[in-house]
Amino acid sequence: MLDVCLLGCGGMMPLPKRALTALMLRYNGSSMLIDCGEGTQVSVRSQGWSFNPIDLICITHFHGDHISGLPGLLLSMGNADRTEPVTIIGPKGLRKVVNSILIIAQRLPFELHLIEFEGDSFQMDFKGYDIKAYKVNHNVLCYAYTVEIHRSGKFDPTKAAANQVPMKAWSRLQKMENVTIDDREYTPDMVLGPTRKGIKLSYCTDTRPTEDIVSYSEGSDLFICEGMYGEKEKIASAKEKKHMTMYEAAELAAKAHVSELWLTHYSPSLFRPEQYKEEVRNIFPGTRFGKDRMFRELKFED
Repeated sequence: MLDVCLLGCGGMMPLPKRALTALMLRYNGSSMLIDCGEGTQVSVRSQGWSFNPIDLICITHFHGDHISGLPGLLLSMGNADRTEPVTIIGPKGLRKVVNSILIIAQRLPFELHLIEFEGDSFQMDFKGYDIKAYKVNHNVLCYAYTVEIHRSGKFDPTKAAANQVPMKAWSRLQKMENVTIDDREYTPDMVLGPTRKGIKLSYCTDTRPTEDIVSYSEGSDLFICEGMYGEKEKIASAKEKKHMTMYEAAELAAKAHVSELWLTHYSPSLFRPEQYKEEVRNIFPGTRFGKDRMFRELKFED
């Protein structure tokens, strides 16, 4: 099961009832963030969640509404007695940006591991999360993310017996470890059935529509995408500033055959996003209009 919380759904500037961009995920005791807009730590506390399990922070790009909350969050984590290292990943330039931020967030009681990437895509496995970043089309270097939780096959005792696997190896093999006993190596495929469907989440903001968004988001259980504008006459502004309208986000969701779309990163001038729901849902019926601290449990299929 993957817990998902949209901590903030605003773009450009925070509003009294709309926090800036941030998404928090929890899986198997480890939490991660994608983006960290101003006031993210306030939203975490308002949700009733803890800072301590945040092991990974993924940054899409270096505009303030996506990273300005980082110093406050790191200080809050330090004040919450965090001592384990925290990993931060993001586009080329991450080290320079984070080191600048640390001027006002000094003497943290934990190490920061910084990983910056460039090129069209980047992939890493981290504490059960399979994370892929890919370049999108914004006016600065910007990446979108997909996060997958893979699921192995069911334990098959008949298969284990046929392969003469000792019972004392079963537990470790089910944890996807290789086991050697009496000079013979046993592998997980000797006791497990076919791989089962996992969980897939896609997160995309600050970009024009691209074919890569469709291909990377294909079949996602949840697709979180910017819908900065609802007013159709603002398509010219969206193209100029390299953002998306709600209708374009819905078209991407339909093309990618996702299960559900959450719109986010609203323009500060957009006071009532839901007023456009009929037209947007005509394009993709599974659209939900994001709100601060919108929460969902994504569960494995039986």
